[in-house]
Amino acid sequence: MGIKTATLNGVATIEIARPEKKNALTSAMYQAMADALRAAQADPAVRAVLITGQPGVFTSGNDIEDFMSRPPASGTDAPVFQFMFALVECDKPVIAAVTGAAIGIGTTMLLHCDFAYVSDEARLAMPFVSLGLVPEFASSLLFPQLAGQARAAEKLLLGDPFTGADAVEFGLANAVLPAGEVVNHARRIAERFNSLPPGAVRDAKKLLRGPQTEAIRQTIRTEAELFAARLRSPEAMEAFQAFFQKRKPDFSRF
Repeated sequence: MGIKTATLNGVATIEIARPEKKNALTSAMYQAMADALRAAQADPAVRAVLITGQPGVFTSGNDIEDFMSRPPASGTDAPVFQFMFALVECDKPVIAAVTGAAIGIGTTMLLHCDFAYVSDEARLAMPFVSLGLVPEFASSLLFPQLAGQARAAEKLLLGDPFTGADAVEFGLANAVLPAGEVVNHARRIAERFNSLPPGAVRDAKKLLRGPQTEAIRQTIRTEAELFAARLRSPEAMEAFQAFFQKRKPDFSRF
């Protein structure tokens, strides 16, 4: 499956565990993470959720082969969208421990976590346009708000990678830590919610998002429609063929 879950001391851990594929996410893995988030939300013993990966890699994004064989439709019933909405709607604190490379949704999911701690070895990137696609997970709305329009253009249009220190500067992460300390630090933060009143935490989290919540949901839907259309485009076909053929894509004829 590639997703491990466990609940210990009030913390529900969702671990992306497919290191042989650089933690690339399949449809089944998205479904497992969505189910785990919903289960954590429903369990009164869970006070916080921790999402982490493997040493050296958080996730390399979508498994391209699985993604092309099971492309998400324009609706939002596909497992990837179930995961997105489960994360957006989770009313308990979500802490991300970014243990290494975070590509595509590995970066955009951080926009929906309440805390993110990043390895000093991490490299983040949102290379959607270079694949003939468009941004997802409301990144077109939230990332410009955090980083500013100019930096958002660099990261979302050009797909320029950035470091953990950059992520902190942009407001995407809380702190950069040595690689071996990221998960333990994130877990300590998660466990602090065991001593806080859970109802007050839930209400405060709701206020932090406030009226933006519906805008986030609508942006995810709008992006999903464009994303599905772009998947069928000649540009995306060229990008994915080039990926499988291990060559540079040629967009000169478009």
